[in-house]
Amino acid sequence: MKYLVLLVVLVVAIGIWRGRRATGAESSSPPPLALPQDMLACAHCGVHVPQAEALMVGPQAYCCAEHRRLGPA
Repeated sequence: MKYLVLLVVLVVAIGIWRGRRATGAESSSPPPLALPQDMLACAHCGVHVPQAEALMVGPQAYCCAEHRRLGPA
């Protein structure tokens, strides 16, 4: 009788463990892909940066504050 109770407890524990493992795999799905952005060339060094990260001065884009300060090359 004690082996039957032990078997039932073991089956229930395995069922709970497998159920939690299956739900954990679904929650770790990859994040959605970001939309593509336009790339702008720095007016000083020519490095391409996303438009959202570029520092704009009029029509010219810069990759960092130092290059913005130095101006176009």
